[in-house]
Amino acid sequence: AQLAGLIRRITDDTISGKIAKQVFEALWNGEGDADQIIEARGLRQITDTGAIESLIDAIISANPEQVEQYRSGKDKVFGFFVGQVMKQSQGKANPQQVNDLLKRKLQA
Repeated sequence: AQLAGLIRRITDDTISGKIAKQVFEALWNGEGDADQIIEARGLRQITDTGAIESLIDAIISANPEQVEQYRSGKDKVFGFFVGQVMKQSQGKANPQQVNDLLKRKLQA
């Protein structure tokens, strides 16, 4: 039942796969059920597009050199931006949304 609760939170995008590892470890240590652990540790994934966009906007404006590098064909710089967003969100931003929004903003 505990594992089912964890899987449910991954599939409904409450948490990411990376965060699920932390929750699983806490489940294993008997710290409560998946929902209790997610709430107690503040691990809920950020899926609010507006919140993610504002993080992305701040990172893009703070890194004009990397933006130019990306736009001039250095695709590897994209990973830098993803990393910065994940760092700012403490790993809580939905990775798929970050990738989609970041691509759209960098190509604008």
